[in-house]
Formats: sequence, C-alpha cells, structure tokens
Amino acid sequence: MKTIRTGKVGDLTLRLVEKDRTFIGLVFAADNSKKVQIEGTDAYDVWRRLHDEAGKANPKYFGFDGARARFLRFFPNGFHSAGYASAERDYKVAAKQRLDDTAPLDQAVSGSGLGEAILAVFRATNLLSPFEKVRLQDVLRGPLADEFVRAAARFTLGEGKPALLQMERALKPHDNAKWTVATYLPFLWRPEEHMFLKPEVTKDFAARVGHRFATDYEARLDFAVYESLLDLVSKTAAELAEFKPRDRIDVQSFIWVVGDYKEDSEQPRA
Repeated sequence: MKTIRTGKVGDLTLRLVEKDRTFIGLVFAADNSKKVQIEGTDAYDVWRRLHDEAGKANPKYFGFDGARARFLRFFPNGFHSAGYASAERDYKVAAKQRLDDTAPLDQAVSGSGLGEAILAVFRATNLLSPFEKVRLQDVLRGPLADEFVRAAARFTLGEGKPALLQMERALKPHDNAKWTVATYLPFLWRPEEHMFLKPEVTKDFAARVGHRFATDYEARLDFAVYESLLDLVSKTAAELAEFKPRDRIDVQSFIWVVGDYKEDSEQPRA
C-alpha cells in the first residue's frame, strides 16, 4: 500500500493510498481513529469525495437539505417567491443587459476603448465593495484597461488559466486582483456557465453543505480555485432541480441567501 497524497480539514487528517490499482481514501480523527473510508479507480475522484465527506464534520454543516430549508424560510416559494426577484435577481439581470448593450462579449474579446462602459456596469450593482470599485476606476481608466477587458472576455469564452493570469497582471498594480473583480464580467456575460465569487459567503456555504471549496479556496487567482467553485455550483444546481433555477444568477442568489441572510434582520417572503 502506497500513500499518494495527504491533507488536513480542520482537525481531520486525509490520506489517499493506492493498493492493487485501487485508490483508497481515509479520514482520521485527531486521536488517529479512522472515521471514513472511500474506494475507487480514479484518484482524483476519490480525493474529491473524501474532502466532501470530511466536510460533514464541520460544525456549520447541515447539508443541502438544510440549505434548501434555510432558503425557504426567507423565500417560501423558492425562486418564484414574491420579493425574490426584486431583492436578488432583477438588478443582476439589468446589469447583464447593460453589459450586453454597451460592451458585448464578441466586441470585448478584441476591442478597445470599453473601459468607461465596463466601469458603469461594475458600478451598477453592490456585488463589489466600494474600495474595489474605486480601484477599478484606476484600472479601467488606465493603460491596462483594454488588457483587462479582453482577458475577462477570453476567460468567459473558455480560455481559462492564461486569461486569468492576464487579468491578474492588469489588476495587481492597483491592488485589485480579487476574485470578485475577476469573476464579475464572465458571470454577467454568460450566467449559464460562469459564477461570481464572493469569497467569505461562498466558503461559508461550502462548509454548510460539506463541499471541498471551503478548504480549496485561496485568495490568489489560482484557476484550480475557480474549478472547485464550478464543481460546487454544479452540485448546488443539481440539488436545486426542484426549484428550477433559470441560470447561475439564481444559484448565486441561493448561495448568498443561505450564507448571509440573518433571521432577525430579514422577513420571510411569500
């Protein structure tokens, strides 16, 4: 038996071993007692499932059943509740329409001079902090504006890691290489494929449903983090099938409500 990989999730130790062409994932408690064992023929899949199982030990964990129940406390009719669209969806759809009208994806991928239009779209929502918006003004009115916009468009079209690195190069001089900034435009251009990443609330949500994103997350713009996010989003969308989410705007709103809404400050909506 050969150890392939080890890791930590809180006080738990994870170990991936190989035996007779089978991969075995093990979770051990602090006292070295075995808590979980998972087997499979694909090392990556076993390691992924092992992280998800280990996540269930997090004190915040209540699974997708708990996440759905929590969302329904605020919006009893799901995405079709009165007040849901005005609170969580309409302003994002309006921002998307503004982006499509003033800086369409096919133009942004190789165009120039779109900085002011893009800046207006960032300002159209409260998804970014005021500090991030101020720094974006320097980016989108500076010499790296076209580089950032083109990189964001190429990322949207599936270029992945190289485009993310180019966005980082454009944003870093202004101390704004943040996941919120990097994922905002792809999310609005193609909300059926991409996801906006608000780190703290998304990590909290991942811990609640037992997904490895809670430990995969890093502040630096590493494409592996985004891949983990998309896995979380795909699983969440599947778990929400009965709610019939229209796109990932609804999924992002679900994550936000579950992770951020407080019972004593928000009234349920019929």
